[in-house]
Amino acid sequence: MYSTAFLDIPALATAGGSVQLPGSKSISNRVLLLAALSRGTTTIHDLLDSDDTRVMLDALRALGCGVEDDGQATHIAGLGDTRPMAAQTLFLGNAGTAMRPLTAALALLGGEYTLDGVARMRERPIGDLVDALRQLGCRIDYLGSEGYPPLRINHAEGVPTLELDQPIRVRGDVSSQFLTALLMALPLVADTQEVAVEVVGELISRPYIAITLALLDRFGIAVENENWQRFRIPAGSRYQSPGNIHVEADASSASYFIALGSIAPSAVGKKGIKIQGVGLDSIQGDIRFVDAARAMGAEISGGPNWLQVERGAWPLKAIDLDCNHIPDAAMTLAVMALYADGPTMLRNIASWRVKETDRIAAMAAELRKLGAGVEEGPDFLRIIPPAAAQAWRAASIHTYDDHRVAMCFSLAAFNPAALPVRIEDPRCVAKTFPDYFETLFSVVQAAAQVPVICIDGPTASGKGTLAAQVAQRLGYRLLDSGAIYRVAGLAARGAGLDIAPANAVTIANLARSMALRFDGAQVLLAGVDVSDAIRTEQAGMDASRVSALPEVRAAVIDVQLAFRSLPGLVADGRDMGTVIFPGALLKVYLTASAAQRAERRHQQLLARGLDAKIADLRADLEARDARDMTRSVAPLKPAQDALVLDNSELTIEQAVDQVLAWWQQRQPFAQSAAG
Repeated sequence: MYSTAFLDIPALATAGGSVQLPGSKSISNRVLLLAALSRGTTTIHDLLDSDDTRVMLDALRALGCGVEDDGQATHIAGLGDTRPMAAQTLFLGNAGTAMRPLTAALALLGGEYTLDGVARMRERPIGDLVDALRQLGCRIDYLGSEGYPPLRINHAEGVPTLELDQPIRVRGDVSSQFLTALLMALPLVADTQEVAVEVVGELISRPYIAITLALLDRFGIAVENENWQRFRIPAGSRYQSPGNIHVEADASSASYFIALGSIAPSAVGKKGIKIQGVGLDSIQGDIRFVDAARAMGAEISGGPNWLQVERGAWPLKAIDLDCNHIPDAAMTLAVMALYADGPTMLRNIASWRVKETDRIAAMAAELRKLGAGVEEGPDFLRIIPPAAAQAWRAASIHTYDDHRVAMCFSLAAFNPAALPVRIEDPRCVAKTFPDYFETLFSVVQAAAQVPVICIDGPTASGKGTLAAQVAQRLGYRLLDSGAIYRVAGLAARGAGLDIAPANAVTIANLARSMALRFDGAQVLLAGVDVSDAIRTEQAGMDASRVSALPEVRAAVIDVQLAFRSLPGLVADGRDMGTVIFPGALLKVYLTASAAQRAERRHQQLLARGLDAKIADLRADLEARDARDMTRSVAPLKPAQDALVLDNSELTIEQAVDQVLAWWQQRQPFAQSAAG
């Protein structure tokens, strides 16, 4: 997961391959709560691992449920007839799928609880649910603004006598989560009599209620649905664990890859995008996004747990759609509309206003940044795509701590102007899809070469440390070119190969196949940390010997070039900007005085328990500089277009800031960048 301040996505051109989606958030949190309310232990397979499920799991633990994760499944020991521990304060982040159902369930279980969340949760309405629970006789107080969390449930003496003879009335036109919360809680008090819920006004997001009803049935509760206006929970209802239950992949998350397949030409040798984990017979309402994508021209086939998506009509066809049935996935349609042949109208989306952010306002603002015309109303968006490639603009997308904003706007990187897109605060996708960007990058190809920052310089100039920190700040891949020969020598020795010309081809092939990764100061070979092993005197001698073999040198160049992958690369060495990546967008030549470098090397040795004379170290460095600068192959020198950075008197933070400032100057959205 990217945890950088922003993530720059280069212009993208094609896509192809297969993706495995995470479990559904809507199903995951419903199943967790139902398992907690049941008799017996429920084993949950494919549970979503995200911020929202973590806050629900933390809440269940606090309430006294047994929670065990064995790496293969999650096991929930339900409360059954026991009552949770009282006087609990539960922090529920920005998870509406935890706040609303827990409020209802705890109000009917008894005890004293405080439920709170992040600042945005305190702006998300819950008054209609609280009003419905108060109809029953529950005692619930607002601790802040009327109608919004935080809440306190005051049932320290037990649940008061409840009014169950009349239907509980709840509004259906603000959020379907209010009705879902009641449907999951009321079986707790339906042991001796039927309980009914009546919807006031239009019920929005009916597919999410359908999910709730299907899952209630799996846990032994057969709810009678009277035309989506009245729901009856029969007397004698009692939760019972189904034993094992599997969570479908998230259909809302599927929308981004359905859109990807609809927008992007297939990569060479590929046939669009295959989505694993959710299929055409999904119980999730958002699977109907498939119908919307087909209406826009996508070619989609599928089975029980897979979808295959290819670009069909191009440009996409503009649509006018009532989105009540796909409220979350419809956000993806707003970005697809940028590639349509005319204005697209998305209607009946008033619920967007009370989600993680005001999604209507957020989408309108960010679409305009890209060059689209947008009309917004209380419950609609009308999107007019940029008139031509020249009308597109590079944009830094503000994500409002909203995972869906971040994910859907990543698709703007396929714009015909070949402009990059910046996603601010990419970590917000942790709410439902922590590895979204990694998954996206695994199946897309850049329109041009992936951006590279080269940091060259003499020994002990600090280029390795600088490169690692720049890569970390940008979320880019890291290449320590100087370590590759050492790793190749280590791999050859580990394979029992004599480092000699007779084995040059074998060692070269071994070098090409190395599963090598650089993570800050760590050098990982096939997942094993070899950082210390390649810094020994023997490793240095082996590196010198393998580097003298022309076949190995050619293989190492191939390895270095292969590190160039999305979203970008920071490469450090002695010839990165002059030989390996001559077209790099930014080249930095990092230097420092010989005296300063000798002092740094001395401190490094002391930290490792070794000692040396600074004068000797300086002499060695100066001699090596002379050799490196005068060698016939790839001599050490600044590239003609390199920016020279003398860090003799700079801290590492100052050096990093300077390189990032130079990088920002080369971005089309530099003025809106967050450092």
